[in-house]
Amino acid sequence: MSKYLLLLHSDPSGWTNLSPDEMQKALEKFMAWMHKPFTVGGQRLGPDNGRVMRSVGGNVRATDGPYSESKEVLGGFYIIEAANYEEAVARTLDHPTLEYGGTVEVRQIWEP
Repeated sequence: MSKYLLLLHSDPSGWTNLSPDEMQKALEKFMAWMHKPFTVGGQRLGPDNGRVMRSVGGNVRATDGPYSESKEVLGGFYIIEAANYEEAVARTLDHPTLEYGGTVEVRQIWEP
């Protein structure tokens, strides 16, 4: 089995429109997904924008960010096991991020 990283992107302002009951149901869906037998792990990211490290002319700089034209931000990740990309995508079709209008990027983790 190969491992795949699911990068969860969504517009954080969408979560503010949920009632407390809707938010609780959403959290329960995410927690249930975390316990599927093929899920290796995952974590929600903090509410800040983090830092971006870049080397420019041999000098490394850390800046606030990332900033992009998109309203979607990287909000968390999961690691799953699957035989191939097709199976990884199929296993991700019911992920709650998609239900709530977000995007899931599926990337294979390199294993030497």
